[in-house]
Amino acid sequence: MRKFYKFQPLLMTTLWGGDKIIPFKQLDTQQERVGESWEISGVAGNETVTADDERLPLNQLVSQLKGELVGEANYQRFGDEFPLLIKFIDARQDLSIQVHPTDEIAHRQGKRRGKTEMWYIMDSEPGAKLYNGLKKPLTPEEYKRSVEDDTICDALAQYEVQAGDCFFIPAGRIHAIGAGCFLAEIQQTSDVTYRIYDFKRRDKDGNFRQLHTEEAAESIDYTVLDDYRTHYRTAKNEGVEMVSCPYFTTSVYDLDEPMTIDYSELDSFVILIGLSGSATVTIDDDTETTLRAGETLLLPANINNVRVEGTAKFLETYVAF
Repeated sequence: MRKFYKFQPLLMTTLWGGDKIIPFKQLDTQQERVGESWEISGVAGNETVTADDERLPLNQLVSQLKGELVGEANYQRFGDEFPLLIKFIDARQDLSIQVHPTDEIAHRQGKRRGKTEMWYIMDSEPGAKLYNGLKKPLTPEEYKRSVEDDTICDALAQYEVQAGDCFFIPAGRIHAIGAGCFLAEIQQTSDVTYRIYDFKRRDKDGNFRQLHTEEAAESIDYTVLDDYRTHYRTAKNEGVEMVSCPYFTTSVYDLDEPMTIDYSELDSFVILIGLSGSATVTIDDDTETTLRAGETLLLPANINNVRVEGTAKFLETYVAF
C-alpha cells in the first residue's frame, strides 16, 4: 500500500524567535521564542522522525525505501540522505546577514555541500523587511572593509514584504530575514551558513557573535541585479510554479474546489506544505489524510495521483532534473 508520511517537527528556540509557530501549528507546548520549526529534515544530528508508531528517522526511511520514496534518480544522486530541508521561520528580531557557498566552493572549503534556498512569506507585520542581494557593485576587498566599518547594509537590496511574496536565494547571494517576517523556507539539506554581519549585537555572555568574513568573501556572488524578488502570477485551483532550479521545483496552490494532481511521470518525492485552510488528501484513490495550515506532508515517489478536496493554500515542492 502506498502511503504518506508526517514527521514530528523540531522546534528551535532562538534569541530572535517569536510566538507565531506554536499556534500556527496548533501545538500543545509552552516552548518560548521558537524561531524555527524544522518540518522535514535529514540534517545529521537534527533528523525529523515519522509521526507514526515506528518513529523512524528520515534518512533511515530513505535507506529502507530508496528510490520508491525519493525517486530513482534522486537516490542515485543523494544516496540515503534526504535532499531537502523544510522549515517555518518566525523572526521577532532581525537575523544576521548571511551567505551560503555553492556546492563547488563548499567542497573546496572542506564542507559536504553548499546551500540554495527560497522563502515564501506567509505573514508579515507592518513594515517588515528583508535583505536579498547586492544593490551596488563590491569587490571582495570592499566587502571586507564595509563589514569592518559597519556600512555593509548600505550595499544590500532591501524589500518590504507581505504575504505571498517569494524570494529565491541561490548559493552566493547575501540575504537576511528581518523582524516581523513569518515564512516557509525550502533549502538544500545543508547547515553551512556564513555570518557576514550581526549589527554589533552581543550574546548572553556579552560577546560579539562570530563572523565568517574570509569564507563569506570567497562564497559571495558579486553580481548585481535590478530586482531580486521572484515574480509569479496568482491563480485559483491550479498549480502556479514559482521556482525551478536543480535543487527543487516549487509551486503554490490556492484551492476552493477539488483537484487531482497527476504525478505518474514524476521521478521524485513530493512535499506539500500547508499555508492556510484545510483539505483532505487522497493518494491513488486509497489512503487519505488531512493537510492543515502548519502541517507538512511527504508523498513518496511511487504514487501516481493525489486528490485534494477542501479550501486550502499550500506549497508543493520536489526535486527533478
